[in-house]
Amino acid sequence: MKKIFSLVLVSALGGALTLGTYKVFIEKEDRTTLQETKTSPYTIPVSYKSVNTKLPMGESVDFTTAAEKTIHSVVHVRNTTTSSGIMTFEDLFFGRRSQRPQIGTGSGVIISPDGMIITNNHVIDGAEEITITLNNNKSYEAELIGTDPKTDIALLKIEADEDLPYTTFGDSDTSKVGEWVLAVGNPFNLTSTVTAGIISAKSRDLTGGDDAQSFIQTDAAVNPGNSGGALVNTHGELIGINTAITSQTGSYVGYSFAVPSNIAKKVIEDIMEFGNVQNGILGVRGGALNSASAKELGVNDTEGFYVSTVEDDSGAKKAGIQEGDIIKQLDDVKISKFSDLKGFLNTKRPNDVVYVTVVRDGDEKTLPVTLAKITSVRVPIIGTLKEASRKELKNLKIDYGLKITDLNIANREEFKSDGVDEGSIVTAINGEKVNSIEDANAAITKYSGRIYRVEIVKTNGEKVNYRFR
Repeated sequence: MKKIFSLVLVSALGGALTLGTYKVFIEKEDRTTLQETKTSPYTIPVSYKSVNTKLPMGESVDFTTAAEKTIHSVVHVRNTTTSSGIMTFEDLFFGRRSQRPQIGTGSGVIISPDGMIITNNHVIDGAEEITITLNNNKSYEAELIGTDPKTDIALLKIEADEDLPYTTFGDSDTSKVGEWVLAVGNPFNLTSTVTAGIISAKSRDLTGGDDAQSFIQTDAAVNPGNSGGALVNTHGELIGINTAITSQTGSYVGYSFAVPSNIAKKVIEDIMEFGNVQNGILGVRGGALNSASAKELGVNDTEGFYVSTVEDDSGAKKAGIQEGDIIKQLDDVKISKFSDLKGFLNTKRPNDVVYVTVVRDGDEKTLPVTLAKITSVRVPIIGTLKEASRKELKNLKIDYGLKITDLNIANREEFKSDGVDEGSIVTAINGEKVNSIEDANAAITKYSGRIYRVEIVKTNGEKVNYRFR
């Protein structure tokens, strides 16, 4: 009995000793381990320093003022056209064509309190009805005042019962690469959307050739529906009309392009005053310089516009510009490439005086040039037309028309096989009589740059009509 009691006592003492050891040494260590596993297994670097929201020059970047100035003057543009649908068996049986409305949308900018609106020509192209919706959701029917397909600018007008908020034009020539800008528009039918970016480049050409344009390139996000919207600087001044994106998907992937405000402003002023765009020409032909062309021409400059031909009776000829001159500057605008030259001239009219700085034999000269009226027009499908003399018209026993001086290369053989050659007279375009360059431009503009019908009097006096699909 005593032996059993001794064994129980020893077991109890052993258990107590084990429990005590666990409490004193092991449990404390486990608690410490448990507390340690509550911390994050990885480190997130965090800075509690105040963030400097200022530019290097100390000027705060604040877009709110520009956005507030612009957001109520940018409108939603709705373009309604009627298109022919797929012909069904019933349509064929009853001799009818299926017609259905087609809707296009874009943006526009109010530029005067009485409701003048600037947008892109492609936004309202072919419109039978144009509806404008303001930021306060009020809608109005718009009147199309005029368009210029070449610069992709259109002018609309709405009648409101009150003065409307509007955006003032800024000077796009003084805008700089790296400058902050805002794009304001209605992408994807979302109203009053503002995005920010910088000017990535200026005088950017997307086409090349004689039809070169001069766009402001930005990295502000622009998507379908933004076309015709505002590109403004941080003061809320309109410096461009958002027009295009370069994308493989059709949506924004990095860069967008805007018509500079100086070009857009000049276009709408011409439309309001003359009904069409008045362009002044310098009277020179040539090309932009680079390393390859400079080497070929034997000149040291790799920037500028090299003059290869000076047209007779032009302002350039009268001012003393010569073949071989390199145009480096027009007024205060530096000329590095052809789009610089074209973009600047697109802001000028006939009889404007431009100070042209040229380099000739290493010397720099500045010459005042009076811009001339355009005396020729390039017509799609046909070619180049010039105003005909009274004698030329009288010889063909007609009273009006424009002379063909250079047939379109793609259709030259076809025209010549029909007896139409240089010297033939175009008397009508798209059913409109043409007796001047302005008439031709108006006839082309009326149909958004398309040519449907042309009437021509051949050099033998025979009249022919062409219809194009």
